[in-house]
Amino acid sequence: MSDLLRLATAGSVDDGKSTLVGRLLYDTKSVLADTLDAVHRASADRGLATPDLSLLVDGLRSEREQGITIDVAYRYFATPNRSFVLADTPGHVQYTRNTVTGASTAQLGVLLVDARKGVVEQTRRHAAVLALLGVPRLVLAVNKIDLVDYDEVTFSRIAKEFTAHATALGFAEDAVTEIPVSALAGDNVVERSANTPWYTGPTLLEHLETVPVDVDPHDAPFRFPVQYVIRPRTAEFPDYRGYAGQVAAGTVRVGDEITVLPTGLLSTVVGIDTADGPLDEAAAGQSVTLLLEHDLDISRGDLISGGEAPTVTDEFEATVCWLAEKALRPGARVLVKHGTRTVQAIVTELRTRFDEQKLGSSENPDSLKLNEIGQVVVRTAEPVPVDDYTHNRRTGAFLVIDASDGSTLAAGLVGAPLPVPDGVDSCTEGGSTAPTDSHALVSPGP
Repeated sequence: MSDLLRLATAGSVDDGKSTLVGRLLYDTKSVLADTLDAVHRASADRGLATPDLSLLVDGLRSEREQGITIDVAYRYFATPNRSFVLADTPGHVQYTRNTVTGASTAQLGVLLVDARKGVVEQTRRHAAVLALLGVPRLVLAVNKIDLVDYDEVTFSRIAKEFTAHATALGFAEDAVTEIPVSALAGDNVVERSANTPWYTGPTLLEHLETVPVDVDPHDAPFRFPVQYVIRPRTAEFPDYRGYAGQVAAGTVRVGDEITVLPTGLLSTVVGIDTADGPLDEAAAGQSVTLLLEHDLDISRGDLISGGEAPTVTDEFEATVCWLAEKALRPGARVLVKHGTRTVQAIVTELRTRFDEQKLGSSENPDSLKLNEIGQVVVRTAEPVPVDDYTHNRRTGAFLVIDASDGSTLAAGLVGAPLPVPDGVDSCTEGGSTAPTDSHALVSPGP
């Protein structure tokens, strides 16, 4: 079991995400005394008899004044069994882009619903985003269970509806866990509640402490985007040439044969340097400097790879989550940032638009609007080495950037990681229905 779990919270606005995170921090004693004192004072100023735990997370003044989260708030806490990195993401529709950011590296998603409202449009949208990004496990936290008198029937109905939707998106049934909670009262968050005797599963914290974690596979093909070429040219290191970056996937060892892409140049690793000294090998997540046997023309943006090579191409299919107010239309000229490489590109086709509410797709849409998910064809000005996202999350993801102002337009995934389930009809622009190819349509991060 890994001793670190990266998780993200999501859900509709006012479902209680910040209060839930605050409850986790408060009940696990992960809050500094001065921070807690500030929350007590702020709560008292509002006339509250008990501390508003959401203030432990909502750090921006505008968030505190509105009682909402508008940015991704990262929190770190630990128990004797595991350490956690938690991304608390916004609930408003216009901040779905922040949910993409927070969930891009998550190993588990905690999706909240209000027990009084059940599964709503934003719940289904966030579930689709989590599926798109390849988050392997979900927790459905049915929050505010106290406001429906801890009713088992209400909980079971919501859990059944959501699980059916999640499995249709590709989640395995055993990867979805439903827990009735009250973030405000603390029911089943850290301590088991006597108010839900009908619930026999784990508390939220018990589940987070024991759920299996899918770590980065070190036996995956080696991928190393070059960030910087180090050439000191000093008296001590007159001929030193190293290639610095972070191992995106797999493992590299001294003596391994590698390929530099997109050029296709070959060489052998003769050294792995770090600030703490040389290594014999380095794995995914480690920042190192590679030394190669040959002096090659390598620069920032190149990819050093080993094992099965990625595809080097100037045209590929991808699934994008559109994050900009300005709609995407065929022929749009953009920048594509893949790893450390940024190239000019054109979105030549919009093939499908995914309906995350009905789990169908529209063929050949005119555009993709804010928060919509669709499959596109991208043509780049230069060849880029890409992996299918379902095979490698790190080198199968990219960003679409506005060339005019540098703003992020979309999160892109090479291939089609979110399949439309068998038997779901696909709605054409004209409104007729036809059987959907289950592989026609289907998620990058801190």
